Amino acid sequence: MKKRDLIVRYSAPERINHWIVAFCFMFAAVSGLGFFFPSFNWLLNLLGTPQLARILHPFIGVAMFLAFMLMFFRYWKHNLVNRDDIEWAKNIHKIAMNEEVGDTGRYNFGQKCVFWAAIISLLLLLASGIVIWRPYFAAAFPIPLIRLALLVHSLAAVGLIVVIMVHVYAALWVKGTLTAMVEGWVTPLWAKQHHPRWYRAVREQQSQPTKQEKRP
Repeated sequence: MKKRDLIVRYSAPERINHWIVAFCFMFAAVSGLGFFFPSFNWLLNLLGTPQLARILHPFIGVAMFLAFMLMFFRYWKHNLVNRDDIEWAKNIHKIAMNEEVGDTGRYNFGQKCVFWAAIISLLLLLASGIVIWRPYFAAAFPIPLIRLALLVHSLAAVGLIVVIMVHVYAALWVKGTLTAMVEGWVTPLWAKQHHPRWYRAVREQQSQPTKQEKRP
């Protein structure tokens, strides 16, 4: 298929933003697992030394949060739940059989759930992370609150790891999805099959005459 026939799903800045979040997540998750499970302490060596990992972990977490916030403000309107999403959820058994249901926009209900679950998890991680962040902030909080923050931080981290695992599995399961985030484009057939309403919107936008064409 000729390149001009392909549909741009993600621009270069969008893809860079996504992969910054992805790499920050991997480093934060690896170091976090090393802190939480003694048997995974060897993972801390991926960041140099355990001491360096302990220093870098919160900074990487903040970088991940800020990068994801850029994605949030860019995509939140596309992730609002509508009636088509309810139909999608009711027919989840068909989705599991690789059948498409409903007039899906840029994102389907499953992708929207991942989006909102990720932002909730990240907000919890940021808030609890600040409370337990030594030596900068932890001294300002009472011990009971720090203990509660540790629990919230751990649960939110596990939740985010599960969410990302679902996200990665879905990207690998639906052929063509990974290409969209690596190279930025999808085929018209992919767009029409998986996101028909978004496909029509893109085609309608492409069919509109440019300003130069409008001039006599």
